[in-house]
Amino acid sequence: MKIQKILFWAATVLLTAIMCFSVYNYLFNHEMIRGFFEAMGYPTYLIYPMATAKVLGLIAIWGNFSKWLKEWAYAGFFFNSILAFFAHYMISDGQHMGAVLAFVFVLTSYFTGKKVRP
Repeated sequence: MKIQKILFWAATVLLTAIMCFSVYNYLFNHEMIRGFFEAMGYPTYLIYPMATAKVLGLIAIWGNFSKWLKEWAYAGFFFNSILAFFAHYMISDGQHMGAVLAFVFVLTSYFTGKKVRP
């Protein structure tokens, strides 16, 4: 049980770090992110809503307010990391490893969290 708690908190902290880094770039390096979105064929109007959704998802996970809300937050991070991986992979920019790490941290946090948190 102690190992699972350590895995949960480590994965959750690392997932939080990746998402906060992403949000920071979305908000403060907007032109660079706009270029990435355009290169990948995504609409740039998604940048601010995605930053907001990531912050709200982290609040839902850390706050542990509602099981339902937490499930949706993990689902959002799951799909975001998969879509980010394929977007980076398909344009061959070499930036897909961050998405792979986020995917691993999402799954680890989710499954260990089911065992160590109510």
